[in-house]
Amino acid sequence: MRFAVSDAHRHLGALPAWPFYGGPEVQPATRQQATVAGLLRDLDVEGTERAVVLPNYGVPDPDAAFALNELCLEAAAADDRVRCALWVSPRPDDEARTEKALALAGEAGVVALKLSFLLGGSPTDPACRPGLDRIFATATERDLVVHVHTSPGGASDIDQVGNLVDWYGDRVAIHLVHMGGGASGHIKLIGGRFFDWVEAGKRVYTDASWAIGFAPRWLVAEIERRGIGHDRILFASDEPWSDREGELARMVAAVGDGELGRHVFQSNFETLYGKD
Repeated sequence: MRFAVSDAHRHLGALPAWPFYGGPEVQPATRQQATVAGLLRDLDVEGTERAVVLPNYGVPDPDAAFALNELCLEAAAADDRVRCALWVSPRPDDEARTEKALALAGEAGVVALKLSFLLGGSPTDPACRPGLDRIFATATERDLVVHVHTSPGGASDIDQVGNLVDWYGDRVAIHLVHMGGGASGHIKLIGGRFFDWVEAGKRVYTDASWAIGFAPRWLVAEIERRGIGHDRILFASDEPWSDREGELARMVAAVGDGELGRHVFQSNFETLYGKD
């Protein structure tokens, strides 16, 4: 690998064990880091040049994610390799917590806002639209990227999340995490929507974390066939919910270490988040 690797999406903070799916309390994210020092050690071991760090989440408790915004800010202040994304939510129940988070959007090192509908709400829920407008207005004002989780079905399906690209993507860079999530999401995006958005001038980006085997190869084939999209793909480890080793190997195999590899592992990150 002849490029320094930049990681566009990983998490910081420890979450409690939780009785997921009605089972016993478990902590599946065994490599979660609770401290800035732990994060920086991981970056050192990996040789990761730069990283966007987001609050860890996964338990069905918004307070747990909001509480980690300060830790991510601390990480960005501690090391120039680290940029921070703040957890926000358009749900009316989260309005006060989101306003507190958005008040931090001008702090040094903040480059993104993180949205996930896994903890409730929906892009098409009218009750969430004022919150979405507020979040994207802040992103516009501060020139921040908005990270959006995607996964198949429900409020995180690309059928739902794609509305955000249609509504806000002319003026805000939107990073669709996990490339639609699952086979259906990959097919919907790579089969046309992603490239249609790029051709329409939407500021849309994605990564292949959690991607099913065929998807990265197909994505590269479509980039080569269409001649667009090479500047919209980012590498992301999604640690600790994925594994960097596997994600890196999959993307190296798909994009190689030529010009496309340079874009995916280095220059696209620099375009969104700066070189220094």
